[in-house]
Amino acid sequence: MTPLRRIAFEILGAVERGGFASDLLAERTRGLDSRDAGLATQLVFGVLRRRAQLDHLIALVAGRPPEKMDPSVRRALHLGAFQLRYLSKIPAHAAVAESVELVKQAGKAQAAGFANAVLRRLPELPEHWPSDPVRYSMPEWLWERWLAHFGGAAASVMAAAALEEPEVYHRGDRVMDIGSQAIVPLLELEPGQQFLDLCAAPGNKTLQALETEVRAVACDSSFNRLKHFLAPCPLIQLDASNPLPFRPVFDRILVDAPCTGTGTLARNPEIRWRLTPEEIVRQAGRQKRILGNALAVLRPGGRLVYSTCSMEPEENKQVVNQVAGSRVQRVVERLPGREPGDGFFAAVIE
Repeated sequence: MTPLRRIAFEILGAVERGGFASDLLAERTRGLDSRDAGLATQLVFGVLRRRAQLDHLIALVAGRPPEKMDPSVRRALHLGAFQLRYLSKIPAHAAVAESVELVKQAGKAQAAGFANAVLRRLPELPEHWPSDPVRYSMPEWLWERWLAHFGGAAASVMAAAALEEPEVYHRGDRVMDIGSQAIVPLLELEPGQQFLDLCAAPGNKTLQALETEVRAVACDSSFNRLKHFLAPCPLIQLDASNPLPFRPVFDRILVDAPCTGTGTLARNPEIRWRLTPEEIVRQAGRQKRILGNALAVLRPGGRLVYSTCSMEPEENKQVVNQVAGSRVQRVVERLPGREPGDGFFAAVIE
């Protein structure tokens, strides 16, 4: 058993229990050489992105739905099936043998023969998938939402982009998505302005704002995230869904609000499998409170930018329309696949 496959298997299990793939990979692959770390990353993200497709292929030969299988057996089959059908440089015998070994090491030796048979009989990739949710490896309810809100052409482009490994963008010497970089310029910052970054961690956008020589204050609800904050400015730990301890003195405010993150499915593929309609409603309620509190500390004549990396209207247009109304001057929407980078929504409010 190669360590990288064992690590990928364990990370996928941790993701099923609520972990985040990017954080887990950064932690668990430190001891691997760059090639093995890269393959472990490819395995984890590939399985998460294409889970519905893998389940469809497995179900055709397994005789039972994958969701009815033991989770560790299903996880090992996902890893084997992804290598067999999406990684042409992996020898088939290695993909099968090591996936069967993962089943044994998980304490499911009685299922080893079953796993071996499924992987050896796995169908080739079909010319046509049975449905769009399988084709795009998305929950049916989320696919239907995107169809309703964006139309078939845009929804297809967005969903197809979410299946691919995202390009890595940089700003200076740090990684920063190109969509994220497009938010701060909407503030039209000028030197000396009082600037509040309200949901600021880890600080990429604050650093970008400081390039304009503003006087910045950064806030976030997470103490742990603030401990590793990137920007050299005053930091305050607070929950912005509660009233803020400031007077209306800020010339510019950025509210990069906590959200469901559905514009980042290529980079955070586990989101699609753990998100629920109820979570969208919960986030929207919190976002309205945060935006209302932020507007209360914006000075007359000031400018606020509200942004999310969500594609859901409840978190975007509905929030700014209900809270800011006619004060909304401009709306910008970046769709994955239509524009480069992650999907983002931003509204300029004055």
